[in-house]
Amino acid sequence: MSIKKIYLIRHGQTDFNLKGIVQGSGVDASLNDLGRRQAAAFFQKYQHVPFDKVYTSTLQRAMQSVQGFIEKGIPHEQHAGLNEINWGTREGTRITPEEDAYYHRMLQSWTEGETSLCIEGGESPELVAARQKPVVDLILSRPEEENVLICMHGRAMRILLSQLLRYPLRCMDQFEHQNLCLYQLDFTGSMFSVKKYCDVAHLQDVQV
Repeated sequence: MSIKKIYLIRHGQTDFNLKGIVQGSGVDASLNDLGRRQAAAFFQKYQHVPFDKVYTSTLQRAMQSVQGFIEKGIPHEQHAGLNEINWGTREGTRITPEEDAYYHRMLQSWTEGETSLCIEGGESPELVAARQKPVVDLILSRPEEENVLICMHGRAMRILLSQLLRYPLRCMDQFEHQNLCLYQLDFTGSMFSVKKYCDVAHLQDVQV
């Protein structure tokens, strides 16, 4: 039985990440200098993996993070279903203490199982999971793609991992993430297993 290997990464750092500004699907920021070096370090470490396809969101920070693989000629598809959650009225704003309290109340509600609650003007985890599912089904319907690289976003990654590993969405915060971290998953045809969890070993020589 062939095993599909999925390499799932979060995009590299942006200035919005650095400054603590809310950055969801409504903010199309580019990588900053550190983010570009993180992307280069990941490429250096994993360029020899025979990827059959690269999947990204439609946001430039995701595409820039895997640009080295795309430039190698590996087929690439963009899917809006992989975009970050939409943080609504908080998109592009710096978190104030008041907004921070609201944000943490929302996260707590999701953790308590209220994953259908939308953040003001934005999406809920369940809405994100629903738009991810057709992309997941598409990727899994292609057995000829044995090594797949996916680049996406922090909250969306947590939601995707919950789906793939059959965790309730309320458990999504168990999946930690950092800029340009890697989750490596093996898919046997019926279930996923985690081979690398929030791995950043490839970044050890990147100067902050």
